[in-house]
Amino acid sequence: MDATPDTAPEATRYPRLCVSAASGGGGKTLLSLGLARAFRAGGLPVKPFKKGPDYIDAAWLGRAAGTPAANLDPFFLTGPELAALFARAMDAAAPPDSARLGLIEGNRGLYDGLDEAGSCSTARLARALACPVLLCLDAAKMTRTAVALLSGLVHFEPGLRFCGVVFNRVGSPRHEAALRRAVAAHLELPVLGALPRLGRNPLPERHMGIASKGGSLSAEAETMLDELAALVRAHVDMEAVLTAAQEAPPLPGVEAESAGEASSREAGYPSVSMSPPLPSRSPATPKERPRIGYVRDAAFWFYYPENLAALTDAGAELVPLSLTDAPDGEAQPWDGLDGLYLGGGFPEDFLPQLSGAARLARLAGLSRAGLPIYAECGGMILLSQGMERDGAFWPLGGALPLRIVWTPRPQGLGYVEAVVRAKNPFFPIGLRLRGHEFHYSRCVLDAVAPPPALELARGCGMGRQACSAGAGDGILCRRTWAAYTHIFAPAVPCWARNFVAAASAWRNARSPK
Repeated sequence: MDATPDTAPEATRYPRLCVSAASGGGGKTLLSLGLARAFRAGGLPVKPFKKGPDYIDAAWLGRAAGTPAANLDPFFLTGPELAALFARAMDAAAPPDSARLGLIEGNRGLYDGLDEAGSCSTARLARALACPVLLCLDAAKMTRTAVALLSGLVHFEPGLRFCGVVFNRVGSPRHEAALRRAVAAHLELPVLGALPRLGRNPLPERHMGIASKGGSLSAEAETMLDELAALVRAHVDMEAVLTAAQEAPPLPGVEAESAGEASSREAGYPSVSMSPPLPSRSPATPKERPRIGYVRDAAFWFYYPENLAALTDAGAELVPLSLTDAPDGEAQPWDGLDGLYLGGGFPEDFLPQLSGAARLARLAGLSRAGLPIYAECGGMILLSQGMERDGAFWPLGGALPLRIVWTPRPQGLGYVEAVVRAKNPFFPIGLRLRGHEFHYSRCVLDAVAPPPALELARGCGMGRQACSAGAGDGILCRRTWAAYTHIFAPAVPCWARNFVAAASAWRNARSPK
């Protein structure tokens, strides 16, 4: 463990810690949610972060902390960019000179990454942010073996700062005492808590648990978060955890001038959205800003806050819309839009509500008229001819020459690397684009469908593995881009600028001369 003292000014401090584990399912989500809610209930502002890509756990973290979670992903951003994004998100959540905590939940096991070198792992992220790591270790039915696992985690790679361990699924006070004695005898690592084995899983199935509420957790889930906070307060040394976070070293590359503004300008780091405003343009008045709608409801809620912020920073006025949470006859400003962003979600769970809805015909009409539309995964499903599920076919928007077949197992899961091949309003041809996918469906293209908009080097896309000849993702119809691939706007700054430019062009073309 790194205990090197430093004398950096207090203003450079970003109290922070990263919760990680030996594997997925080790308890890090339970511990992260409990810590976030407990510290928040005690009056300490908590800014949550999720080692991405992730929408679902990020939504839970945001709810627990009372402020949206930000994604941090070494696949998309360099170390300096991650530090800049972290600093600005922290300072946007609470003043730099105030008490606060940055809480990062890792993913999978600490060292699990894309390859044998562990690229893009939680360990890489923690190292880039000089972030203390709090391990959560499932200790069910073990004592000294737990110490062997901890020793391997602590010493496997250099450069990490470990602040302690919280054991999970501890069977009894006697079991906890044995674990503490074993650690004290063999390893210099503080034991900061021991969570008991519970009679029931405190976390409902997160895929459906949040999907059914569109990311807005139910009252039952709120009660569950409060129960997790009480559990963590009772079995974790909260003061020691906070002290460890406060002892984090200065954030790499971030100096004292208000969240590192001077350092960021010199290094060319972008703003919190990581997408700079349109060049050579005076600030637009509200009447001049193109209006880009985005559907956010129970079926569609996979939007990175950074993506929405990037559109706003580039000059757009964002207009929230709904397809499932409002009556079909309720007036919404569809006809006043200059662009439309359709994010992901779980439309397959809302097919009865979506199929045949009058709004879908209006949406398809906007696509056919040439409105700039960017549709990711669930948005692509919405614009398709329809979805087959459990022996039934549900007609949907009908704007794209493809239909969707639901599958019980994931068809695409993980990172995507691609090259843009189709001319479109959002990306230049030849751009090497990184994204991610997660979908329980595959596409069946009509005979008249155009070639894929993306040539995949990694990923599954619309049905074939990237190793297959001609594997691709995405379809471009008029000014509608639809693909399984999700992007993270900080990693593709041209997306927001081009989207807003296309929306402005649409607005100008239909404005009275």
